[in-house]
Amino acid sequence: MLLPEFAPQSGVILTWPHRFSDWQSRLAVIEPVYVEIARAISAQESLLVLARDSGHRAHIRQRLASAGIDTTRIHCACIPTNDTWIRDYGPLTVERGGRLQLLDYTFNAWGGKYAANLDDAVTAGLARAGWFGDLPCRRQSLVLEGGSIDVDGDGTLLTTSRCLLAPTRNPGLGRAGLEAHFRQTLGVERVLWIEHGELAGDDTDAHVDMLARFCDAGTIAYSQCTDAGDRHFAPLSAMERQLRGFRTRAGVPYRLVPLPIPAPVYDAEGQRLPASYANFLIVNGAVLLPVYDDPADAVAQRALAGCFPARTIVAVRCRPLIEQYGSLHCATMQLPAGVLTAPTAERP
Repeated sequence: MLLPEFAPQSGVILTWPHRFSDWQSRLAVIEPVYVEIARAISAQESLLVLARDSGHRAHIRQRLASAGIDTTRIHCACIPTNDTWIRDYGPLTVERGGRLQLLDYTFNAWGGKYAANLDDAVTAGLARAGWFGDLPCRRQSLVLEGGSIDVDGDGTLLTTSRCLLAPTRNPGLGRAGLEAHFRQTLGVERVLWIEHGELAGDDTDAHVDMLARFCDAGTIAYSQCTDAGDRHFAPLSAMERQLRGFRTRAGVPYRLVPLPIPAPVYDAEGQRLPASYANFLIVNGAVLLPVYDDPADAVAQRALAGCFPARTIVAVRCRPLIEQYGSLHCATMQLPAGVLTAPTAERP
Protein backbone atom coordinates (compact mmCIF):
# COMPACT_ATOMS: atom_id res chain seq x y z
CA MET A 1 0.00 0.00 0.00
CA LEU A 2 1.19 3.51 -0.79
CA LEU A 3 2.08 5.09 2.55
CA PRO A 4 0.26 8.30 3.44
CA GLU A 5 2.10 11.52 4.14
CA PHE A 6 1.06 11.48 7.79
CA ALA A 7 2.86 8.16 8.38
CA PRO A 8 6.20 8.34 10.27
CA GLN A 9 9.01 9.70 8.10
CA SER A 10 12.76 9.22 7.79
CA GLY A 11 13.21 12.53 5.98
CA VAL A 12 12.25 14.89 3.17
CA ILE A 13 13.90 15.62 -0.19
CA LEU A 14 14.34 19.21 -1.35
CA THR A 15 15.82 20.22 -4.73
CA TRP A 16 17.68 23.51 -4.36
CA PRO A 17 17.17 26.18 -7.06
CA HIS A 18 20.10 26.74 -9.41
CA ARG A 19 21.07 28.93 -12.35
CA PHE A 20 20.08 26.31 -14.93
CA SER A 21 16.53 26.06 -13.58
CA ASP A 22 13.59 28.39 -14.22
CA TRP A 23 14.71 30.26 -11.11
CA GLN A 24 17.87 31.54 -12.79
CA SER A 25 16.79 35.20 -12.77
CA ARG A 26 15.17 35.03 -9.33
CA LEU A 27 17.74 33.19 -7.21
CA ALA A 28 18.23 36.13 -4.85
CA VAL A 29 14.51 36.10 -4.09
CA ILE A 30 13.82 32.36 -3.98
CA GLU A 31 16.85 31.05 -2.05
CA PRO A 32 15.75 32.68 1.25
CA VAL A 33 12.47 30.75 0.92
CA TYR A 34 14.38 27.48 0.52
CA VAL A 35 16.53 28.37 3.52
CA GLU A 36 13.39 28.69 5.64
CA ILE A 37 11.94 25.45 4.28
CA ALA A 38 15.20 23.71 5.15
CA ARG A 39 15.13 25.24 8.62
CA ALA A 40 11.57 24.09 9.29
CA ILE A 41 12.10 20.54 8.02
CA SER A 42 15.47 19.93 9.68
CA ALA A 43 14.03 21.05 13.02
CA GLN A 44 11.81 17.95 12.88
CA GLU A 45 13.67 15.30 10.87
CA SER A 46 16.37 14.61 8.30
CA LEU A 47 16.56 16.59 5.07
CA LEU A 48 18.17 15.49 1.82
CA VAL A 49 19.04 18.50 -0.34
CA LEU A 50 19.74 17.93 -4.03
CA ALA A 51 22.52 20.08 -5.50
CA ARG A 52 23.34 20.31 -9.19
CA ASP A 53 27.08 19.79 -8.69
CA SER A 54 29.83 20.09 -6.07
CA GLY A 55 30.11 23.88 -6.44
CA HIS A 56 26.37 24.24 -5.96
CA ARG A 57 26.57 21.94 -2.93
CA ALA A 58 29.24 24.14 -1.34
CA HIS A 59 27.08 27.19 -2.01
CA ILE A 60 24.05 25.58 -0.35
CA ARG A 61 26.03 24.61 2.72
CA GLN A 62 27.33 28.15 3.01
CA ARG A 63 23.80 29.56 2.76
CA LEU A 64 22.53 27.22 5.48
CA ALA A 65 25.48 27.95 7.77
CA SER A 66 25.08 31.71 7.29
CA ALA A 67 21.42 31.37 8.30
CA GLY A 68 22.45 29.72 11.57
CA ILE A 69 20.78 26.42 10.73
CA ASP A 70 21.94 23.31 12.56
CA THR A 71 22.98 21.05 9.69
CA THR A 72 23.29 17.89 11.78
CA ARG A 73 20.22 16.44 10.08
CA ILE A 74 20.91 17.84 6.61
CA HIS A 75 22.50 15.74 3.87
CA CYS A 76 23.41 16.95 0.40
CA ALA A 77 23.55 14.88 -2.79
CA CYS A 78 24.91 16.02 -6.14
CA ILE A 79 22.57 15.17 -8.99
CA PRO A 80 21.65 17.26 -12.05
CA THR A 81 18.05 18.49 -12.32
CA ASN A 82 16.00 20.54 -14.74
CA ASP A 83 13.99 22.20 -12.01
CA THR A 84 12.97 22.07 -8.36
CA TRP A 85 9.57 20.33 -8.19
CA ILE A 86 10.72 17.12 -6.52
CA ARG A 87 7.16 16.23 -5.45
CA ASP A 88 6.43 15.22 -9.01
CA TYR A 89 9.60 13.31 -9.89
CA GLY A 90 10.61 11.91 -6.50
CA PRO A 91 9.96 8.32 -5.38
CA LEU A 92 6.65 6.97 -4.11
CA THR A 93 6.97 4.47 -1.26
CA VAL A 94 4.77 1.40 -0.92
CA GLU A 95 4.71 -1.29 1.75
CA ARG A 96 4.11 -4.90 0.77
CA GLY A 97 4.07 -7.66 3.34
CA GLY A 98 5.95 -5.50 5.79
CA ARG A 99 8.67 -4.62 3.28
CA LEU A 100 9.21 -1.25 1.63
CA GLN A 101 9.88 -0.60 -2.04
CA LEU A 102 10.16 2.56 -4.10
CA LEU A 103 8.28 3.30 -7.30
CA ASP A 104 9.95 5.50 -9.90
CA TYR A 105 7.19 6.79 -12.16
CA THR A 106 7.84 8.40 -15.51
CA PHE A 107 7.88 12.20 -15.34
CA ASN A 108 7.18 14.16 -18.52
CA ALA A 109 6.86 17.64 -16.98
CA TRP A 110 3.07 17.76 -16.74
CA GLY A 111 2.34 16.57 -20.22
CA GLY A 112 5.44 17.77 -22.03
CA LYS A 113 5.24 21.42 -21.02
CA TYR A 114 8.94 21.72 -20.13
CA ALA A 115 12.24 19.82 -20.33
CA ALA A 116 12.25 16.82 -18.00
CA ASN A 117 15.09 14.48 -18.98
CA LEU A 118 17.20 15.18 -15.88
CA ASP A 119 14.31 15.28 -13.42
CA ASP A 120 12.99 11.97 -14.73
CA ALA A 121 16.32 10.34 -13.88
CA VAL A 122 16.62 11.66 -10.31
CA THR A 123 14.95 8.83 -8.38
CA ALA A 124 17.01 6.14 -10.13
CA GLY A 125 20.17 8.20 -9.60
CA LEU A 126 19.55 8.57 -5.88
CA ALA A 127 18.85 4.85 -5.58
CA ARG A 128 22.10 3.96 -7.38
CA ALA A 129 24.01 6.30 -5.07
CA GLY A 130 22.70 4.46 -2.02
CA TRP A 131 20.38 7.10 -0.55
CA PHE A 132 17.64 4.53 -0.12
CA GLY A 133 19.85 1.77 1.21
CA ASP A 134 19.10 -1.59 -0.37
CA LEU A 135 15.40 -0.96 -0.93
CA PRO A 136 14.23 -2.03 -4.39
CA CYS A 137 13.41 0.84 -6.76
CA ARG A 138 11.00 -0.18 -9.53
CA ARG A 139 10.74 1.88 -12.70
CA GLN A 140 7.16 2.46 -13.90
CA SER A 141 6.29 3.28 -17.50
CA LEU A 142 3.11 5.03 -16.38
CA VAL A 143 3.32 8.84 -16.25
CA LEU A 144 2.35 9.92 -12.74
CA GLU A 145 3.30 12.88 -10.56
CA GLY A 146 3.35 12.73 -6.78
CA GLY A 147 1.31 15.91 -6.47
CA SER A 148 -1.50 14.45 -8.56
CA ILE A 149 -2.56 11.85 -5.97
CA ASP A 150 -3.18 11.64 -2.24
CA VAL A 151 -3.93 8.59 -0.09
CA ASP A 152 -5.51 8.07 3.32
CA GLY A 153 -3.60 4.99 4.46
CA ASP A 154 -6.88 3.02 4.49
CA GLY A 155 -7.11 1.98 0.85
CA THR A 156 -8.47 5.19 -0.70
CA LEU A 157 -6.76 7.37 -3.30
CA LEU A 158 -7.91 10.92 -4.08
CA THR A 159 -7.17 12.52 -7.45
CA THR A 160 -8.54 14.78 -10.19
CA SER A 161 -9.85 13.58 -13.50
CA ARG A 162 -8.60 16.67 -15.32
CA CYS A 163 -4.99 15.78 -14.52
CA LEU A 164 -4.86 12.00 -14.65
CA LEU A 165 -7.02 11.71 -17.74
CA ALA A 166 -5.12 14.39 -19.68
CA PRO A 167 -4.19 12.92 -23.09
CA THR A 168 -0.63 14.24 -22.74
CA ARG A 169 0.14 11.82 -19.90
CA ASN A 170 -1.17 8.33 -20.58
CA PRO A 171 -3.14 8.49 -23.84
CA GLY A 172 -5.62 5.68 -24.25
CA LEU A 173 -5.56 4.70 -20.58
CA GLY A 174 -8.88 5.67 -19.00
CA ARG A 175 -10.25 5.53 -15.49
CA ALA A 176 -10.61 1.76 -15.43
CA GLY A 177 -7.04 1.21 -16.57
CA LEU A 178 -5.63 3.69 -14.06
CA GLU A 179 -7.68 2.23 -11.23
CA ALA A 180 -6.46 -1.26 -12.09
CA HIS A 181 -2.87 -0.01 -12.00
CA PHE A 182 -3.41 1.71 -8.65
CA ARG A 183 -4.92 -1.44 -7.16
CA GLN A 184 -2.07 -3.62 -8.35
CA THR A 185 0.87 -1.26 -7.81
CA LEU A 186 -0.16 1.18 -5.09
CA GLY A 187 -2.34 -1.26 -3.16
CA VAL A 188 -5.39 1.01 -3.05
CA GLU A 189 -8.91 -0.39 -3.10
CA ARG A 190 -10.82 2.57 -4.46
CA VAL A 191 -10.29 5.91 -6.20
CA LEU A 192 -12.23 9.10 -5.50
CA TRP A 193 -12.19 11.22 -8.65
CA ILE A 194 -12.62 14.97 -8.21
CA GLU A 195 -14.32 16.26 -11.36
CA HIS A 196 -14.21 19.99 -10.57
CA GLY A 197 -11.84 22.57 -9.17
CA GLU A 198 -8.81 24.44 -10.45
CA LEU A 199 -6.54 27.32 -9.50
CA ALA A 200 -5.52 30.03 -11.94
CA GLY A 201 -1.83 29.79 -12.79
CA ASP A 202 -1.52 26.10 -11.89
CA ASP A 203 0.22 24.50 -14.88
CA THR A 204 -0.14 20.93 -13.60
CA ASP A 205 -3.70 20.45 -14.92
CA ALA A 206 -5.24 20.64 -11.45
CA HIS A 207 -3.04 18.64 -9.13
CA VAL A 208 -5.00 17.45 -6.14
CA ASP A 209 -2.38 18.80 -3.71
CA MET A 210 -3.52 22.32 -4.63
CA LEU A 211 -7.16 21.47 -4.01
CA ALA A 212 -7.93 18.77 -1.43
CA ARG A 213 -5.82 16.74 1.00
CA PHE A 214 -6.28 13.88 3.45
CA CYS A 215 -5.39 14.88 7.00
CA ASP A 216 -6.33 11.42 8.25
CA ALA A 217 -8.54 8.61 6.96
CA GLY A 218 -11.70 10.55 7.82
CA THR A 219 -10.74 14.19 7.22
CA ILE A 220 -10.22 16.19 4.02
CA ALA A 221 -8.96 19.78 4.03
CA TYR A 222 -9.85 21.63 0.84
CA SER A 223 -9.55 24.97 -0.94
CA GLN A 224 -12.72 27.03 -0.62
CA CYS A 225 -13.76 30.27 -2.33
CA THR A 226 -16.61 32.28 -0.81
CA ASP A 227 -16.36 35.33 -3.09
CA ALA A 228 -18.95 34.98 -5.84
CA GLY A 229 -17.01 37.53 -7.89
CA ASP A 230 -13.83 35.46 -7.93
CA ARG A 231 -13.16 33.24 -10.95
CA HIS A 232 -12.55 30.34 -8.57
CA PHE A 233 -15.99 30.52 -6.98
CA ALA A 234 -17.85 28.27 -9.44
CA PRO A 235 -15.25 25.49 -9.88
CA LEU A 236 -14.33 25.31 -6.19
CA SER A 237 -17.99 25.38 -5.13
CA ALA A 238 -18.66 22.49 -7.50
CA MET A 239 -15.72 20.63 -5.98
CA GLU A 240 -17.04 21.31 -2.49
CA ARG A 241 -20.44 19.84 -3.40
CA GLN A 242 -18.76 16.73 -4.74
CA LEU A 243 -16.60 16.35 -1.62
CA ARG A 244 -19.77 16.46 0.48
CA GLY A 245 -21.00 13.46 -1.45
CA PHE A 246 -17.86 11.37 -0.86
CA ARG A 247 -17.95 8.67 1.80
CA THR A 248 -15.23 6.91 3.77
CA ARG A 249 -14.76 3.17 3.42
CA ALA A 250 -17.03 2.84 6.47
CA GLY A 251 -19.74 4.66 4.54
CA VAL A 252 -19.83 7.87 6.55
CA PRO A 253 -19.31 11.42 5.24
CA TYR A 254 -15.84 12.88 5.50
CA ARG A 255 -15.12 15.61 7.97
CA LEU A 256 -14.53 18.48 5.56
CA VAL A 257 -12.32 21.38 6.66
CA PRO A 258 -12.36 24.43 4.36
CA LEU A 259 -9.17 26.37 3.74
CA PRO A 260 -9.65 29.87 2.32
CA ILE A 261 -7.88 30.97 -0.81
CA PRO A 262 -5.78 34.12 -0.42
CA ALA A 263 -6.61 37.35 -2.18
CA PRO A 264 -5.44 37.27 -5.80
CA VAL A 265 -1.67 37.36 -6.28
CA TYR A 266 -0.28 38.36 -9.68
CA ASP A 267 3.12 38.20 -11.32
CA ALA A 268 4.80 41.08 -13.16
CA GLU A 269 2.93 40.20 -16.37
CA GLY A 270 -0.43 40.27 -14.65
CA GLN A 271 -0.95 36.50 -14.50
CA ARG A 272 -2.70 35.24 -11.41
CA LEU A 273 -0.55 32.86 -9.38
CA PRO A 274 -1.73 29.63 -7.68
CA ALA A 275 -1.62 30.53 -4.00
CA SER A 276 -3.06 27.59 -2.04
CA TYR A 277 -3.07 26.63 1.63
CA ALA A 278 -3.89 23.05 0.64
CA ASN A 279 -0.27 22.77 -0.51
CA PHE A 280 0.94 22.09 3.03
CA LEU A 281 3.59 19.51 3.97
CA ILE A 282 3.15 17.03 6.82
CA VAL A 283 6.36 16.08 8.65
CA ASN A 284 7.11 14.37 11.95
CA GLY A 285 5.61 16.50 14.69
CA ALA A 286 4.61 19.42 12.47
CA VAL A 287 2.71 20.65 9.44
CA LEU A 288 4.46 23.23 7.27
CA LEU A 289 1.89 25.69 5.96
CA PRO A 290 2.67 27.97 3.01
CA VAL A 291 1.60 31.54 3.74
CA TYR A 292 1.41 34.56 1.47
CA ASP A 293 1.34 37.71 3.64
CA ASP A 294 -2.46 37.64 3.52
CA PRO A 295 -5.04 37.98 6.34
CA ALA A 296 -6.29 34.51 5.35
CA ASP A 297 -2.95 33.06 6.49
CA ALA A 298 -4.15 33.07 10.11
CA VAL A 299 -7.51 31.53 9.15
CA ALA A 300 -5.78 28.65 7.38
CA GLN A 301 -3.41 28.15 10.29
CA ARG A 302 -6.30 27.82 12.76
CA ALA A 303 -8.14 25.43 10.46
CA LEU A 304 -5.16 23.12 10.06
CA ALA A 305 -4.42 23.22 13.78
CA GLY A 306 -7.81 21.60 14.28
CA CYS A 307 -6.92 18.88 11.78
CA PHE A 308 -3.54 18.09 13.34
CA PRO A 309 -3.87 18.55 17.12
CA ALA A 310 -0.70 16.53 17.80
CA ARG A 311 1.45 18.54 15.37
CA THR A 312 2.73 22.10 15.41
CA ILE A 313 1.62 24.29 12.51
CA VAL A 314 4.70 26.08 11.14
CA ALA A 315 4.06 28.97 8.76
CA VAL A 316 6.57 29.33 5.90
CA ARG A 317 6.42 32.45 3.71
CA CYS A 318 6.03 31.16 0.16
CA ARG A 319 4.96 34.18 -1.88
CA PRO A 320 8.08 34.01 -4.13
CA LEU A 321 7.65 30.24 -4.61
CA ILE A 322 4.34 30.55 -6.45
CA GLU A 323 6.00 32.69 -9.13
CA GLN A 324 6.88 29.39 -10.80
CA TYR A 325 3.36 28.05 -10.26
CA GLY A 326 3.92 25.71 -7.32
CA SER A 327 4.13 25.99 -3.57
CA LEU A 328 5.61 24.25 -0.54
CA HIS A 329 4.24 20.74 -1.03
CA CYS A 330 5.20 20.82 -4.71
CA ALA A 331 8.81 21.61 -3.76
CA THR A 332 9.23 18.71 -1.30
CA MET A 333 8.87 14.92 -1.15
CA GLN A 334 8.63 13.01 2.11
CA LEU A 335 10.37 9.67 2.61
CA PRO A 336 8.64 7.29 5.03
CA ALA A 337 10.46 5.74 7.97
CA GLY A 338 13.04 3.22 6.81
CA VAL A 339 13.77 4.85 3.44
CA LEU A 340 16.40 7.58 3.75
CA THR A 341 19.90 6.21 4.28
CA ALA A 342 23.02 8.37 4.04
CA PRO A 343 25.50 6.34 1.95
CA THR A 344 28.93 5.73 3.41
CA ALA A 345 30.39 7.47 0.36
CA GLU A 346 28.75 10.80 1.24
CA ARG A 347 31.44 13.47 1.38
CA PRO A 348 31.41 17.03 2.69
